[in-house]
Amino acid sequence: MLDKDREFEFTAHDFERIRRLIYDHAGIALSPVKHDMVYSRLARRLRARGDKTFAAYLARLEGGDEAEWETFVNSLTTNLTSFFREAHHFDLLAEHVQKIAERRPITIWSCAASTGEEAYSIAMTMVEAFNSFTPPVAIIASDLDTHVLAQAQEGCYEAERVDKLSRDRIARFFVKAGGAGDRRLRVRPELQKMIVFRRINLLDNNWPIRGPLDAIFCRNVMIYFDKATQYRVLQKFVPLLREDGLLFAGHSESFLHAADLFRPRGRTVYERADCRG
Repeated sequence: MLDKDREFEFTAHDFERIRRLIYDHAGIALSPVKHDMVYSRLARRLRARGDKTFAAYLARLEGGDEAEWETFVNSLTTNLTSFFREAHHFDLLAEHVQKIAERRPITIWSCAASTGEEAYSIAMTMVEAFNSFTPPVAIIASDLDTHVLAQAQEGCYEAERVDKLSRDRIARFFVKAGGAGDRRLRVRPELQKMIVFRRINLLDNNWPIRGPLDAIFCRNVMIYFDKATQYRVLQKFVPLLREDGLLFAGHSESFLHAADLFRPRGRTVYERADCRG
């Protein structure tokens, strides 16, 4: 039924086509309650491209418009993040790396890095753990959304995004981004040098990631996948993660359905099921 208050007709068939496209491409399982959100975000794309109907816009995607595919995916992904979100994870990470640092360099993957707060929180944790701005650590930060990756690589944040950190951390890890009147803060270049940013789709058959990894942060992304897709992603994590490596999940995520792959190590922290402990 056409909603006369809407600029574009948006049928149940249109919504189902969008659900199929985003699931096939990015593994995102859109629930029916996302109907209005999908309309709101994609109606902007119809206006920008001059399409008069959702059918015409979706035909553009199905016809192979790669640039619009990227924008389509970016429009439907949510990027909610903050510095040191779920702080206990970073405490455990610091303990973990200090135990293994004498044996080898450390590699950590943040695979849903969004605008960079998680990756930079990892970098700050490493500086604090080793009391050095050049710790023996390499961090890979990836995301599907190219727009947020660009923001992450710039490392520049509005003051209110940083204000929740302690004064000591702000003084140690940030510098002013601009001149007088510019309240933005930029992470110190030493932190940026620790991180390599890459666009990675977790549904791709091959990832440009080489193991072994000491930790994987995959937080608040699995909630968008169904259980079968989650299991396939977790299967691919196993050979990349060291036997004693850690997998960090979001607070609302559970991998109990993949108990043959990972077992709980703590609150929303997992280790490989074959870890000899």
